Amino acid sequence: MTKKKMMILGDEAIAQAALDAGISGFYAYPGTPSTEIMEYAQASKAAAERNVHRTWSANEKTAVEGALGMSYAGKRSMAMMKHVGLNVAMDPFVNSGVTGANGGCIVTVADDPSMHSSQDEQDSRILAKFALLPILEPSNQQEAYDMVFHGYELSEKYKTPVLMRVTTRLSHSRSGVELRDPIAPKELKLPEDKRQFVLLPALAKKSYRRTLENQKKFMEESENSPWNKYIDGADKSLGIIACGLAFNYLMENFDGVCPYPVVKVCQYPAPKKLIARLASECEKVLVLEEGMPMVEEALRGLLDKDVKVQGRMSGELPRDGELNPNLIAEALGLKEAVGEPVPALVAGRPPKLCPGCSHADFYAAYVEAVKDKYGDGHLFGDIGCYTLGALPPFQAVNSCVDMGASITMAKGAADAGMFPACAVIGDSTFTHSGMTGLLDAVIDKANIVVFISDNSTTGMTGGQKSHAEGRLYQIVKGLGVDENHIRVVVPTKANHEEMVKVITEEIEYNGVSVIIPQRECMQTLRRKTKAAKK
Repeated sequence: MTKKKMMILGDEAIAQAALDAGISGFYAYPGTPSTEIMEYAQASKAAAERNVHRTWSANEKTAVEGALGMSYAGKRSMAMMKHVGLNVAMDPFVNSGVTGANGGCIVTVADDPSMHSSQDEQDSRILAKFALLPILEPSNQQEAYDMVFHGYELSEKYKTPVLMRVTTRLSHSRSGVELRDPIAPKELKLPEDKRQFVLLPALAKKSYRRTLENQKKFMEESENSPWNKYIDGADKSLGIIACGLAFNYLMENFDGVCPYPVVKVCQYPAPKKLIARLASECEKVLVLEEGMPMVEEALRGLLDKDVKVQGRMSGELPRDGELNPNLIAEALGLKEAVGEPVPALVAGRPPKLCPGCSHADFYAAYVEAVKDKYGDGHLFGDIGCYTLGALPPFQAVNSCVDMGASITMAKGAADAGMFPACAVIGDSTFTHSGMTGLLDAVIDKANIVVFISDNSTTGMTGGQKSHAEGRLYQIVKGLGVDENHIRVVVPTKANHEEMVKVITEEIEYNGVSVIIPQRECMQTLRRKTKAAKK
């Protein structure tokens, strides 16, 4: 019988594997480079036929909590997010290391080294280590697929959530993947210990001890993992530890046969015995890992006494950015890097808002209303397409820290006496993590103006459905903002003067004002129009 094969993205391989492994629920908030996992599940006919849960969550915290709830019920679940999304989910994520799991539970996090679409390059492996959870890090799309099965088995064997860590290049590149035969979803089955998920101190202490006892077992699993390997080499002058995708980059330099001994690490904690063997046989050890030097740092001070440890910290590899075959070739002292530079066929262009974007019409009105009278420096920004308002031609936005920070930073500035203190946030980001900041402002009667630029979608990640759609005004009203100071405007060039007038009036009001520039995203509107013509 011929095995079924597919040419798919790394993200899609993870989603397909979860479906084939009998998942009952996907939980996620969109964020590049993890978005395609949920979108693949949403488009799956098999998922629809099995009634697999696959709608977007309000944010990453609620996604992890939803996945934990499904795990409590004995079914397999997955929460997906980008690396900075894990920060939002850290409360349930860290505590899940203590509660454990019932049904298999995988938290898939896509890191973004080189910050292609992110605020930082943080490494999710460090957060999973902090949470005392086992980690899987595939080196290619086939491993990404197979590791999902392994992850669920590991999760159910030790009653623990598992982190699956991928990076941008693996998420967004395609490869042939051989599929397994699908297995049936798990039956509903509550935990044997009905207080397993109760973290009252007396119960949590016992659970935490169980988590600590599992650490030795996780190391044993790692030492015997099919994903971790010692690959011998004749030249012992150098030993290489290659983690995840870096293993592929290494092998590209040697057509698959490296002359140096290599420890391939794709399951954590990093296998001590394999690494100790490498250190005992080799004069130097070079650590190749995407993101932060987690493995390299763990080895320093121990192996450095007898074996020189090299990597990102010592300068053989750059401290920031993605790895690639050329960088690894340079670290190995190879004379010729792999491949030729890609020719510049198109001149570089800075990012900008789409033609006809509602955010642009709002910014034009804001700049006219504020800058001449008050100068620059009064608009706190947030995460979304509208962050581009920080760039020319508007240069209006003065901060972009994390999801939901705009309102609370504006409130803090107002508390300090700054006037005017304004915030701009998108509709999806507002329901993700802006609502609590607005509640703080209402309770304290802060003198701020909040612009919720409502384009009726999660635009920056491709137009996913916004939780605010059709209910934004009512949410703002429910949080306690005076109805007289909730102003809805239509951001178009024809309404420019009206918007300037409304912004000016609400700045002059001493209290919390919310202005909602409301017009659908041009991209989603075009898609709807195109679909209607078919």
